[in-house]
Amino acid sequence: MSASKDTQRGTWKVYIRYKDWQGENQIHTKRGFATKREALEYEREFLLKKTKDVNMGFPQFVEIYMEDMKPRLKLNTFLTKKHIIQSKIIPYFKNKSLAEITATDIIQWQNKLLSMRDENNRPYSQTYLRTVQNQLSAIFNHACRFYGLANNPSKQAGKMGKAKSKEMLFWTKEEYLKFAEVIKDKPISYYAFEMLYWTGIREGELLALERGDVNLETRKLTINKSYQRLEGEDYITTPKTEKSNRVIELPEFLCEELEDYFGMLYTCDEKTRLFTISKSYLHRKMDRGAKLAGVKRIRIHDLRHSHVAHCIELGFSPVAIAERMGHEGINITYNYAHLYPSTQKTLAEKLNADRNKENL
Repeated sequence: MSASKDTQRGTWKVYIRYKDWQGENQIHTKRGFATKREALEYEREFLLKKTKDVNMGFPQFVEIYMEDMKPRLKLNTFLTKKHIIQSKIIPYFKNKSLAEITATDIIQWQNKLLSMRDENNRPYSQTYLRTVQNQLSAIFNHACRFYGLANNPSKQAGKMGKAKSKEMLFWTKEEYLKFAEVIKDKPISYYAFEMLYWTGIREGELLALERGDVNLETRKLTINKSYQRLEGEDYITTPKTEKSNRVIELPEFLCEELEDYFGMLYTCDEKTRLFTISKSYLHRKMDRGAKLAGVKRIRIHDLRHSHVAHCIELGFSPVAIAERMGHEGINITYNYAHLYPSTQKTLAEKLNADRNKENL
């Protein structure tokens, strides 16, 4: 029996012999168990994990899954996945083995999430629920594909939430200008929102910007990194996708505003981060400004939608807009076409005028 009393500490320990993935004999020792039962339970789970047995505990398989996935994911993607799994999935299934979880268990888990409320007493969004569902499905898909699990109970249970939001909100130029006017008393907020609206960059891209990324002479903005704060730590990572690495042409008025802003900074060398604020700070200023301006509250990310919508209204091609936004494909840009339905009317009028010229 591998469990024995640790007489020096007054606790229990396990001494486990096993073969690793290369077939080599290995020894693993673990101390500090309060009871013999706890020590033997640890030994059982350890051996199940090492042999990749689907009867191992669900939390133990999640450890294997995360070890398999970590080298394949960007750090921010991995940490986001880890947070969702630890906060929304593990607590519900922690006392079950991987193989014993059924579709009924998952339906009950879905119902639990559907009934939960956030700190503002609001239900989770449909897109967030779908994201959580996808994380659970990914775990079971991994188990089926590589570790011999017979079926994916998440697939049997059906999907929760929606893949996309029902409505894509945006501000017209007039709405944005009303908002911008009332936040001018907070310079860092004003210049941050100016960048978001007039360039269409992502929130993380904004917060990662350094002075060296802005060339006022050539009026160019280089996007090659993104800021994330995860698990209480700040991370500067690569942008969301390969196409997100891009150079954006800046309008002259925005360069003039940025020059004024640089002059306000205490230090401003090439490596100075331009906006040392948090995402929650921007959200609070969005709340305040929208209320004061009397415009509808949109998400920070909707400023990106607003920029695309404005470019559409100005008549720029989907190809040009996709390049500016760093979209992976032009089909993403086409998803915004409905934002300015009046464009279709203008298009028809121009076609009519062009056709009539032929008859003159």
